[in-house]
Amino acid sequence: MEIILKQDVKHLGYKNDILKVKNGYGLNYLIPQGLAKVADASAKKVLAETKKQTAFKEEKLRKAAMSTADFLKEVVVKVGAKAGENGKIFGSVTSLQLADAIKKLGHDIDRKSITIDDDHIKSLGEYTAKARLSRDVVADIKFEVVEE
Repeated sequence: MEIILKQDVKHLGYKNDILKVKNGYGLNYLIPQGLAKVADASAKKVLAETKKQTAFKEEKLRKAAMSTADFLKEVVVKVGAKAGENGKIFGSVTSLQLADAIKKLGHDIDRKSITIDDDHIKSLGEYTAKARLSRDVVADIKFEVVEE
């Protein structure tokens, strides 16, 4: 079955992609959840026109993502956390805290686009994460967990 995605779906594709999926997955999950629609001839024509109109906007967003990626390449983001003895922190550092720290530096990144390499950061130190800024731009984020 061919479908057109209405929004980005993790591990599947991006908005306005035409994909082939199994009938059950498309009919029982993607379409009822409002994530996709059936890719018939008229929907494909509408999609082609929409892609033509959004090409300029996507290029502008890609350039902004590239500038953010260049900024993140050169800076080490500091994330504050309360710590006890031996450098252990209370709780763990999340993508939300990392996104807030980056926002304080003047760049806005959606927390859902950030994936931290180590699942549970529970001690002070330097770590890395990845941020998917656009469809084809992925930036490495170097960050340091420091004591507040």
